[in-house]
Amino acid sequence: SMSIAHITYVEEVDVTALEEKRKNLNTGAGENITPLAFLMRAIAIALQDHPKFNGLYNEEEEIFHQARLCNIAIATNSDDGLMTPVARDVGALDLIACAKAARMAAQAARQKNARLDQLTGSTITISSLGALGGIVSTPIINKPEVAIIGVNKIQILPRWDGADFKPRQVMNLSSSFDHRVIDGADGAAFIQRIKALLEAPQNLL
Repeated sequence: SMSIAHITYVEEVDVTALEEKRKNLNTGAGENITPLAFLMRAIAIALQDHPKFNGLYNEEEEIFHQARLCNIAIATNSDDGLMTPVARDVGALDLIACAKAARMAAQAARQKNARLDQLTGSTITISSLGALGGIVSTPIINKPEVAIIGVNKIQILPRWDGADFKPRQVMNLSSSFDHRVIDGADGAAFIQRIKALLEAPQNLL
């Protein structure tokens, strides 16, 4: 089989405001909202303007099939190794529904009785290693998809605001794309859109 020509693009995201909003939301009862839920929502919104990141590449026919729905696989470590459970039609979900979908997906991956539809049908993947996520990674595309968004760990670092250095919570997104379908400039534009959404988290509510 042909091999994917990977390109990886890394962007820093300031998640200080996101983390504050997340903590405020989580003081209410109900679903625990993780940074992953914000990212899922941001991806679904960004895909409206950048639809060609959402879909499958047929290597034999050399044709990209754009997907109608955004089904996000969430790469999850389980006892059986790496699983990729799927949150379906994320474009139709609000933030709390994203958090619930991510939790259900992770539970499905850890349980032995996951249904096939909980593990298949994804159109784009998030790779999140949490605290193990390092500062940069080169995620491997979950073929036949053409895009994977890797989440690195949140760190507190000094960032210049024009007048002063301030401690900010920052996190890198390390993302890989199939260069047969997506060029570097488009990849950068897509991730910068996700970054802008994550840095203005009120737009994700």
